[in-house]
Parts: sequence; C-alpha cells; structure tokens
Amino acid sequence: MSAPDSSPVQAARPGAVYFIGRAVLRPLFWLVYRPRVVGRENVPPQGPVLLASNHLAALDTVIIPTSAPRPVQFLIKSAYFTGSGWLGRFRRWFFTSIGGVPVRRASGRDARAALDAGSSILRAGSVFAIFPEGTRSRDGKLHDGHGGAAWMARDTGARIVPVGLIGTGEVTPFGYLRRDRPRLEVHFGRPLDLSDLDGVAHGVARREITERMMAAIAQLSGQERSGSVNATSRD
Repeated sequence: MSAPDSSPVQAARPGAVYFIGRAVLRPLFWLVYRPRVVGRENVPPQGPVLLASNHLAALDTVIIPTSAPRPVQFLIKSAYFTGSGWLGRFRRWFFTSIGGVPVRRASGRDARAALDAGSSILRAGSVFAIFPEGTRSRDGKLHDGHGGAAWMARDTGARIVPVGLIGTGEVTPFGYLRRDRPRLEVHFGRPLDLSDLDGVAHGVARREITERMMAAIAQLSGQERSGSVNATSRD
C-alpha cells in the first residue's frame, strides 16, 4: 500500500483550487467520458466518510472527486510535492491546495504513518478515498483488500461507503473521439452496516470489515475476485 514520509503529516483541507477545479472538470468529464453516476445519495452529507474503491487506472483519482457530492481527499505520491524551480513550486502548491497528503511507497513505520495521515483527514470530519487493493489492477480482477481501510474506520468511527468503478481501465489517449468509446460508471454503495461487530476483537473485526468491503465493491463493479493480493502493478 502507499505510505507517507516518516515525518508527521498535517492533513490539509481542500482549498479554492479544489472547488474551482471540480467546477471546471465536472462538465468537462461529462462531455468527454459521459460518466453514469449512481448512488450519490448514499454518501452521508456530514461526518467522516471513507470511500473504498476498486482501482483500474490513474483516472480513478479524478473521476471519484468529480462524481462525489462532497470534497474528497487522497494520499498522493510524494514526488509531486518535491522538485525545484517554478514547476516544483507550482506542483507543491497545487497538490497542497487540493488537500493532498504526500506519500511514498514503503512498509513498516511508514505504512503506519499512512494510516495516521488518513485517520487525521477522517477525524477532521472529511471524506477520504482509498484503494484497498493498494495498487491498480492490471488484469481487471478485484484483488484482496489490505486491512488499512478497516483499521481507519475502527479508529475514527468513519462510515465506509463502497465504490465500484466501471470502464476507467478501458480509457485510452484520444479514445474520447471514438463513437463507441466506453461509458464510465461510478457506483456509490450504501454505507456498510458494522454494528454487529461492536465489541468484537480488533483483529477479527478488521478481517470481517475488509471482506464485507471487498464483497460490496465486487458487487458494484461486477469484477471477478482474484482471491489473492495484487502484486502485479507498480502504480
């Protein structure tokens, strides 16, 4: 899974750039990709919400925020926050303005820091999106989820809303010019009911939450489940 730098990260809130960008991208995406969005009303209007989605393409990090009814924050590769010169400063300003949290791929202490960064966003009452598979699927199957999403939900009391993306992995450069281009679909499922897990041991509860979450995503996306973790993608 992606993980932040070791130093503590203060989760920024989306600024004006986020809202201006979403206002511009929404109609543009509707024109180019013709996304069909289902279940937006399933996203609670207030309080911390964890959007748990399948991951098929880099486009997913844009299609979810432009489709969701509330501002959505992601963990973003730390490389986008570094660099020198005007381009480096611009990228750092831009990704900070949209509420991005810098992360790098690692394990151990950094992996825990990633969970803490996501939890800080949720404790602020915001919406945080995560790809439980850790990396995007290149074979089109839905791979087993990692336990981080379940840990954050238990840690913060956030509602988990499963998200199923369809067609984003089939988008190609200039594919929007084709008449037979695939129509993207974004399905927001109902928040998972986890009330029966109150008082259950944390390890057992995390495994059960992860399984329910991945089962809901599979139902929304229509993907076949691989039955194993995703070890094929480097994105």
